Amino acid sequence: MSYFAAAVVRSDGHWSALPISLADAADGEEVADRLRDVDPNADVSLLFLESDDEYFAILRLDKGEDPRVFSSDIAFAEESRVGALLLGAEPRSAVEIDAELTSPASPDDEPLMGAADPGDPGIAEPVGDPALLVDLGVSATRLLELCGNEDLRASDITAEVCMAIGAGDEIEELREA
Repeated sequence: MSYFAAAVVRSDGHWSALPISLADAADGEEVADRLRDVDPNADVSLLFLESDDEYFAILRLDKGEDPRVFSSDIAFAEESRVGALLLGAEPRSAVEIDAELTSPASPDDEPLMGAADPGDPGIAEPVGDPALLVDLGVSATRLLELCGNEDLRASDITAEVCMAIGAGDEIEELREA
């Protein structure tokens, strides 16, 4: 599988984006260490990962906290070595987590409508923590809606999420480089 991986870090209120290689990463902790190394003093470090423009994942690191991960589909962990590194052996379904987040994060958010049955073949099953970007302006409901939109590719989701958090120009510049 081919992938696009970008480290998007915020320091002193400003975002920057850099490519990051995961080709020879041995485990999830090494992936997190590579993200930490991009800017050890960053307030927030995010890894946006797209695989074959089909799967989307985010790894988030905050100073002194454990990594948090979200992916658009559990199949990413099953079909990709990099997906398995990020999501671990037994990723927790985001649908289960979303049940804990039944009310909208803000008055402008609509509740998630028509959630698919995760057991349905061919239906994406998001995994991990869909609330990992709430403080940056992307509600869990919105992230799940983006991942459930069959018209959006992984790169579209990355672009929309980065635009929402204020790092859209940085990720666009990285893609054009």
